[in-house]
Amino acid sequence: MTLFNYWHFIVLAIIFIMFVYGVISSFKQTRPKMVISMLISVVLVTALFSVFSIVVVDKYTKIVKLYKLKNKRLLNIEKIIYTGIVKNEGEHTIGEVVFEIKIVNKGHATGNVKGGSFYKPSGFFDFFTGGYNLDFKPQSITKEFVVAKNLKPGAAQSFRVYFDYPPYFRSVSHFSKVTGH
Repeated sequence: MTLFNYWHFIVLAIIFIMFVYGVISSFKQTRPKMVISMLISVVLVTALFSVFSIVVVDKYTKIVKLYKLKNKRLLNIEKIIYTGIVKNEGEHTIGEVVFEIKIVNKGHATGNVKGGSFYKPSGFFDFFTGGYNLDFKPQSITKEFVVAKNLKPGAAQSFRVYFDYPPYFRSVSHFSKVTGH
């Protein structure tokens, strides 16, 4: 669960006032069908505003940066380890810092793909089994990790995450990002 700051409460209070005003306005209607449709509209609009406003406030108040990202491949156990430091650059506490890493087989990223890399054989048996093929090898992998919790403003925390490295990847491109929730 995310931590709310005072901006969240200000925006939610404004939306609650809009909700109360909408409910009062709908009960002032003379036709009963109008009351029901207005109540449904007010509930849907305020719920949509609430969700959207929480996302927007999180984006602008929970600023986290990634520093000193390094990776190391351990060939003996076929894993890759990422280490780095996350720092809260904003003025509010961040509930969870999520590190997302995407590794892409470089032949796939640059377009230097040999014909056999993406060939998926099909046949009579595949027609009846729905094409389920155990030999399919994905060319990109995306992983998400929670690397810090309750990170105070200005605080930094080091992290280390690891996951299985596909043995058929030859040369990879790394794409990383961190987000605060």
